[in-house]
Amino acid sequence: MPSIERGEIWLVDLGLAAKARPAVVFNIPFLDHERAVYAIVPHTTALRGSRFEVVVPVTWLESGAFDVQGIRHLPRPVFLRRLGDLTPAQMQQIAHAIKLWLGIP
Repeated sequence: MPSIERGEIWLVDLGLAAKARPAVVFNIPFLDHERAVYAIVPHTTALRGSRFEVVVPVTWLESGAFDVQGIRHLPRPVFLRRLGDLTPAQMQQIAHAIKLWLGIP
C-alpha cells in the first residue's frame, strides 16, 4: 500500500452522497502513536466564486478549485488512487485561504 504524503492529490471516496473526488493531502506526517487520519481539501468543479475556493491550474484535473471550507479528515481506506502532486507554491495558496477562513494571522 503506497504512502500518502502532504501535497499529493488523491482520488478519495467521500461517501455515498459526496462521491469520489480529487483532494489534496494537507497534514504533516503523523507519528506511530498518533491517529492515522489524513487532512484533505477537496477539489470541486461547482464553483461559487468564494474567497475560500482556490483555483490551482493543474492540467490533469478538470477545471475547478480546492474548497478549503470542505476540509475534513479521512482514514487510509478511502484513498483510492494517487493522481499527482501540487508544488510548494500551490500548497501555499491553499494554506493562505485556510488561514483566512479560520482567522489565523
